[in-house]
Amino acid sequence: MDCKMLFRLCSLLMAATLLASSDAWTNSPRFSPADSFSGAYLAGYVASEDNNIDIAIDYFRQALSYDPGNTLIEQKLMLNLLATGKFKKAVKLAASLRSNNDIGWIARLALAADSFNRQRFTQAKADIQYTDPDVMDQLISTLLSAWANYGSGNRQDALRQLKEFKGPSWYELFRNYHLALMYDLNGQKKAANEAFQQSIKDQKGKAIAPDTYERIIMAYTSFKLRNNEQEEAINLLKDAETLLSDRNALRNFREQIERGKKPNRLIPKVVAGAAEAIYNVGTFINRAGGEAYAGIYLNIALAMRPDNNATLFQLAELAIKSGQPDQAIIFYQDVARNSPYFRDASLRLSLNLADSGRIDKAITNLNRLVALYPKDKQLLVVLSGIYIQNSRYEEAIKVLDHHMIDQLNTNQKDSWSLFYHRGVAYERLKEWNKAEPNFRKALEFYPEQPEVLNYLGYSLIDRNINLDEALEMVLKAKESRPQDGYIVDSLGWAYYRLGRYTDAVKELEKAVKMRPENTTINDHLGDAYWQIGRKLEATFQWKHALAGNPESVERIHIQKKLQHGLKEKENPTGNISQGG
Repeated sequence: MDCKMLFRLCSLLMAATLLASSDAWTNSPRFSPADSFSGAYLAGYVASEDNNIDIAIDYFRQALSYDPGNTLIEQKLMLNLLATGKFKKAVKLAASLRSNNDIGWIARLALAADSFNRQRFTQAKADIQYTDPDVMDQLISTLLSAWANYGSGNRQDALRQLKEFKGPSWYELFRNYHLALMYDLNGQKKAANEAFQQSIKDQKGKAIAPDTYERIIMAYTSFKLRNNEQEEAINLLKDAETLLSDRNALRNFREQIERGKKPNRLIPKVVAGAAEAIYNVGTFINRAGGEAYAGIYLNIALAMRPDNNATLFQLAELAIKSGQPDQAIIFYQDVARNSPYFRDASLRLSLNLADSGRIDKAITNLNRLVALYPKDKQLLVVLSGIYIQNSRYEEAIKVLDHHMIDQLNTNQKDSWSLFYHRGVAYERLKEWNKAEPNFRKALEFYPEQPEVLNYLGYSLIDRNINLDEALEMVLKAKESRPQDGYIVDSLGWAYYRLGRYTDAVKELEKAVKMRPENTTINDHLGDAYWQIGRKLEATFQWKHALAGNPESVERIHIQKKLQHGLKEKENPTGNISQGG
């Protein structure tokens, strides 16, 4: 797949992979049959551009009924079918496109996957043979060809094929991993262990293909447990958690094992091995910036192994990245509860439900998740945060109190946000005597935390309490995040409350440049302009603030200022512009 071919493919995939927003999916128009080929093609093209993929598929099918065998329409239809997981329907088109210069390599991949599913391993090997392949085609072709050989009974040929496979240095991770899987499946424990070890040592491979490296860790852990190496398996996971610190699935996997779970062999049969190869390449392409067709690889992998929770999770993440939250929700919901990916999938499901306005469903799901993982502080942070964002402050406080956050030790730095959220909830309820101790407790856990310094510092200034300490807090917050418009606004407003109007203007002008759409910041700058005599500019900023559709109380306040201005050196109560 050379650069020109990739360019052509990307243009063909545009409609299939610029995935729909939730509005597009929930309000998509109905299919209304066209009365000509050109009408069907144009309607399909428009539907694709509008991200109504299912409608586009219907129109492209109709266009083919007017002009059977039209290669361009077949290409668009096959790609849309693959990108939306309609694998069996896509395969029916793939046979006629296997020699196509633009997408023949995808058609061959789909055909090979179908042959694997049907246990036709010799045919799968023939399907995946490419003419003049590039490095990526060579990788997937060799891996699948080896698995096809293994499935055909030519096990030693398959192993020899992988051992002798040469190419760029980054091939090594994939080659050694699949060698280990085959050796393990073939009962060659010593050789499997050596191949796993080679994979684990490949730090360059880890850096460029962390999703595959994560799978290697899981497969090797399963191998060790099946060979009665419990302690070594746990240590392997602990080391991997340090190397891949953002991979919660590894921690979840370890905790499951420590609770007595005995994981099955990660790759139990040939078809799973072939699906794993496609998954590995798909996630590698995705991280390399190839989102335009990574989804096709992952959907093909899922068609071969529908129970692979890693694939479901990756497809959900890709759907989010591509602007398709409703489809992401479907994938997240399909992740099995006993999977190491379940915790993260369920958390992301809740966040997507909340973002799409389904707040009660998000909260219900999060409460279930918190019940499953009662010591997981991140879940409490997210749950209390959603309560706060939706002005359900008492519920935020209740959930934090219920989980006894007061018993946490201050050496647990990551606990600061729990007290911060409880402080915010009390502050919004106008219970400052309870809010302030929580903010200060948060700073005991994390003394330099800029959000807490900003919120507490501003709140003290707004109440005319401990002004020197408060200003120092906001200055320290800005030092940590000089480009954070909300924090710069707080500093400017702090200067305003202290009567340092020239300093206030200087900071608030910076904040407006950083957050030009923010109503509160524009309102603050208007007040500061007024106090130094720049009344025309003050009026402009207040009007700009009104255009930002502020809440009703703030709107009335701004309208009064536009009518009457501010009294000389008046300090109106401002809002804390925390971005939420």
